[in-house]
Amino acid sequence: MSPSQTQSMSSTSSSIWLLSSRKLKFFARIRRFLQSESANKRCVSSSSDHTNKLLVKSNTDEEEDRVVIEKTESELDGSMALQKWVKRLHFGSWEEREMAAMAIGKLAKEDVKERKLMAELGVINMLVSMVATEVAGRRLAAVKALIELADFTNNALMLEAGILSKLPKDIDVVDDQTRHEFAQLLLLLSSISNTHFSLAKTEVIQFLIGILESASGIQTKEICLGVVCNLSAVFENAGPLVSNGVVDTVLKLSSFKEHSEKGLAALGHLVLTLMGKKAMEDSSMVPESFIEILTWEDKQKCQELSSYILMILAHQSSAQRYKMSKAGIVPVLLEVSLLGSPLAQKRAMKLLQWFKDERQAKMGPHSGPQTGRVVMGSPLHPREAQEGKKMMKNLVKQSLHKNLEMITRRANAAGDSSNLKSLVLSTSSKSLPY
Repeated sequence: MSPSQTQSMSSTSSSIWLLSSRKLKFFARIRRFLQSESANKRCVSSSSDHTNKLLVKSNTDEEEDRVVIEKTESELDGSMALQKWVKRLHFGSWEEREMAAMAIGKLAKEDVKERKLMAELGVINMLVSMVATEVAGRRLAAVKALIELADFTNNALMLEAGILSKLPKDIDVVDDQTRHEFAQLLLLLSSISNTHFSLAKTEVIQFLIGILESASGIQTKEICLGVVCNLSAVFENAGPLVSNGVVDTVLKLSSFKEHSEKGLAALGHLVLTLMGKKAMEDSSMVPESFIEILTWEDKQKCQELSSYILMILAHQSSAQRYKMSKAGIVPVLLEVSLLGSPLAQKRAMKLLQWFKDERQAKMGPHSGPQTGRVVMGSPLHPREAQEGKKMMKNLVKQSLHKNLEMITRRANAAGDSSNLKSLVLSTSSKSLPY
């Protein structure tokens, strides 16, 4: 006999033994019950306690089966609860729909697997339609539920259902909490990539600007700036953003330290486009606002972003360099080149080099007679003059390096700055190495 046949016979015998054991227990249980019944007929009072003990024992034997049944019923109850709320959302009254939206949001938050099923049951379309209602409570419940349902697939379904057209037209009639929830939903939607739906629509941008200019909560404004940053990362969105006045609004907010980092990141995206750069060049806040940010020693990331934008504006633009020089940028750049982060130092020194080259170009060759005059103390041989220049240049470099090392140690700027470079925005201009 082969080992497989032996194993099969062993498994079969085990199954038969287990089945026989269960049958014996069942018949023993029946026999005990019948014996207790006959004993009751002979003497009810003497056998009542014995019968109770047998029943307790029988209940203990069936406890595991009861647990399994209760678990199955619980799962069925959860599925039935979801069906109940979905039914109310589709066919209930407005009050029932509001309660259903709240319940669906809670279920989606507790069980991520339910999100796909909810979308298949048409929940998203109904919630999007509720967003357009003028009743604040219903609208808020719908927006919160959509936030809990948000993922890559469901976000696309929300856009297909026309969520962007359901935004409130008048921001003044929306309370602060609803503004915050709307901003959170737009942030989730704006994180979608590779989609044919564009969020850079006039109604969306005006809605964001309205919140940025009127919201009292710092967190709500931060979320809106995150939306603007996501939108500005797509170059095709630069036109709608600039034409709707985003640049001026973000420039104002960037002057506050709590909003500056995300605001500068968005401006760093827009300055790479012709429309964005032109809007910043024409703004009355430029370059003064960026120069002011360069002086924030406790905000190194903001210094890096501000110096980046200034480099883009100053590149091949003598008019912008003149405005920067007139606004007093040179002393600030000198300070950043000594005390800033390594990345900010590189950008500051690059800008300083441009200002130096431009000043030398304006000076030009010395006019007047060049022969027949000997200046007191001047070298008599061209080779001696060249060697003297090299010696002075080396002395200046050594002194500068020593001062840099001393100031850097005092400013505690020798720490690891590798994480700071993650904030550097990519540029299409190959002539800007930093």
